[in-house]
Amino acid sequence: MAVISSQKLRLFCATALVGCAVAPASDRALAAVVQPLPQTGMKKKPSADAKVQPPEKRPQIVGASAKTTSNAKSIEAAADESIVVTSSRRATSVQNAPTNITAISAETIKNERLDDIKSLGALLPGVTVVNSGPNGAGTIVMRGISTSGTSTNGVFTNNAVGVYLGEVPMYLDFMLLDINRVESLQGPQGTLFGLGTLGGTIRYMPNRPNTDKYSISVHGRVFGQYHSTAPGGDEDVTINLPIWKDHVAFRSVTGYYDDPGYIDYNYVLKQPGVSNPQPAGPNSFGTSAQRSENFSRHSGVNFNHTLTTRNQLLLRYNDDLKMYLTYAHQQTKTDGRSATGAGVMSTGNWDGPWRYLEPVDRTGDLFSAEVHANLFHIAQFVSTTAFTHQVIDTKYDNTDLLLDLDYGYQAFPQFSSWNKTHDDYRQFNQELRLVSTHKGPFSWVVGGFYNKFNTNSVYREHVPGFSEWGVANGFGNVYRPDELEYASRVETQTAERALYSEGTLHLMKDLQITGGIRYFDYDASDSGGSGLPLYQTYPTIKLSNAGGGTGSNGIVWKANASYRFNPQLMTYFTYSTGYRVGGYNRVAPCILPLNTSVQNICALSNEISYKPDRTRNIELGFRGNLFHNRFIFSIDGYHIDWLNVQVPSQTVYGAVGITTNGGRAVSNGFEFSGSLRITRHFNLTANYAYVDAHLTEGVANLVNGVANAYAGDRLPGSMKNSGAITATYILPIDDKSTLRFNWMAAYSGSIYSTVGLRDYGTRIPSYVTHRASISYRIGKWSTSFFVNNIFNQRAITAVSHQSNTLNAQVTGVTERYYAESILPPRVIGAEVTANF
Repeated sequence: MAVISSQKLRLFCATALVGCAVAPASDRALAAVVQPLPQTGMKKKPSADAKVQPPEKRPQIVGASAKTTSNAKSIEAAADESIVVTSSRRATSVQNAPTNITAISAETIKNERLDDIKSLGALLPGVTVVNSGPNGAGTIVMRGISTSGTSTNGVFTNNAVGVYLGEVPMYLDFMLLDINRVESLQGPQGTLFGLGTLGGTIRYMPNRPNTDKYSISVHGRVFGQYHSTAPGGDEDVTINLPIWKDHVAFRSVTGYYDDPGYIDYNYVLKQPGVSNPQPAGPNSFGTSAQRSENFSRHSGVNFNHTLTTRNQLLLRYNDDLKMYLTYAHQQTKTDGRSATGAGVMSTGNWDGPWRYLEPVDRTGDLFSAEVHANLFHIAQFVSTTAFTHQVIDTKYDNTDLLLDLDYGYQAFPQFSSWNKTHDDYRQFNQELRLVSTHKGPFSWVVGGFYNKFNTNSVYREHVPGFSEWGVANGFGNVYRPDELEYASRVETQTAERALYSEGTLHLMKDLQITGGIRYFDYDASDSGGSGLPLYQTYPTIKLSNAGGGTGSNGIVWKANASYRFNPQLMTYFTYSTGYRVGGYNRVAPCILPLNTSVQNICALSNEISYKPDRTRNIELGFRGNLFHNRFIFSIDGYHIDWLNVQVPSQTVYGAVGITTNGGRAVSNGFEFSGSLRITRHFNLTANYAYVDAHLTEGVANLVNGVANAYAGDRLPGSMKNSGAITATYILPIDDKSTLRFNWMAAYSGSIYSTVGLRDYGTRIPSYVTHRASISYRIGKWSTSFFVNNIFNQRAITAVSHQSNTLNAQVTGVTERYYAESILPPRVIGAEVTANF
């Protein structure tokens, strides 16, 4: 590997803004770990000929023997605290960052088999990620900043966390393939990051193309899963192709996940509208003959079939000018929720009682162009232009919604209903910024941001067999062969603009002060309509037509100070504010006057839009490395005030989920992460977070638009206590091979499904899971044997709807509304990786 000076290394880091010295894929350790940047106040500076080395070849840590084999890595070399991060728009090691940030390395992602954000959540203190299976991206909650209840549909809406793929804001739950690192910035990040950074920001930082060396990495995994009828298999390949040395390179990663399901839908209607969903009364699915006559059985419906690819072209003129062109695509398909009916009508622990299969098809595409240019040793110019497109097609059992509305549909003995939604999201993003590179005690960042987000949603509800029966029995007056009962279309557009600046003054070698400010303004508009085709002549689908607009502007700011007591201990203090834009609810406006004798699904004037909400965060933290780097830790405490809280509600007409504003809340807590090197080859890492998030004032009709909430009520969606501990032992065999033993235990605390458990909320119990692996590496090959969820813990991760709907009856028909998402059961498997 080439020798470069520390000054050039820092310049390279500042230029790339995505990491330093990306190792070729053949390296067996961290793909992007460099020597930690020098700490302010250290007496000895690195020599000008310091080498950037992969962890296997880095010098041994302080206090250890100077002799080591190339494969017997030191624990410090693999520790995530040595990762270089760029969320401040400057390159620094995690341990030197004067703010709260957690970074997960490529090595950790690989060793723990962390495929997506749902599996990553256990290693991010203060972060709750609801695992609701492949049918949805899942909701991320940081530091308790959430009022949304959990959902077995995995809906990622109204979120307070900004999620980025590299420099582009987009959340599609991208698989963690060829990722250099994941950066988690806890707390409001409204200064440098927009787009929903009310509670924090998560960034997936991919590896960059390398112009010097061709490499290919091939990985395959096979496994068996409890209560699955087929094995699973995942495979991926990463290729780095230098096209023109020092100037052009191409990097591509493609993977396919074929994960079996463990939830069975045993009561899917054979012939909707003819088959009886409840052939033996309200509490039973009937005899074996009745079940055979009316239902079909489907095993493992919550399978995960995901194809993902990311391709990047580097065009480099010289050290001062380069461009990255990126295309990423991912598609996920499944046939059902990872949920059960909680025993409704005597269904089992792995049974979904719903009347229809519930397929989901989620597709996302990202196109981006990044330009990096150094301007006369004064500043670096960065331009990021991106277009993202997501299409989500879903189908769900709609029967219980119509039963709950109690419009009398259940009078049809074979009544059932299904809905279908087509969501089309298009987003254009442009960001320009200048980052200072000149010498002196003051450094700065200035930038501008523009984002335009368009949605188009088409929704349909069908009632098989009901139209013909309704005409004969006086319910409606039109026969529709398409069996369309309700239709709506909603289009929204949100445009956000912002200007921001951040500066840091180095008052002395151990003290620095940072201040930042961001001005933003946005406007949002909505148009759409709804209709009841059962009252319209086929094939007419006439929708009402209405719309409107809203907008706002404001300023958020940040102040930060850090002081290094000595080379081993640093403290920081941060006051930061965050915001989340308001907008329009994706529900068709009501056209007054309404005919209340028929079903109406629409939004009244006070239900159409909602305002921005804001957070104010005060935080004190410490970072240290003690006992000659044997113990590395980070600890912080914080207090967050949340104003004009955006809360989930529902429309008066149709009970459609919407967002409204109401009340104030607070979140207090602390977070800890640390690494303890017990011996040269044995290491423990741990994290723990405590979150106390609750309302500070009562709000009428806050919960689901019907139940009052009160001061002191705990906020839903996040764990009050969570933590994980990992033990790693690396046993050198010889100069070319090692054995790695890894074990991790994770504690997931209880979660409230609604604010204060109001309106029949559920307290989701806490649970502990364990995973372990044994890995053998020799040369360019590695193989692992692993077990996830070792003790086959059956845990609930999310619920849908109020607990009083469990076994509830509407005119003798038992609802199947209530649902519980179930954690994946025990998995046993093996995987092989080859690097060339």
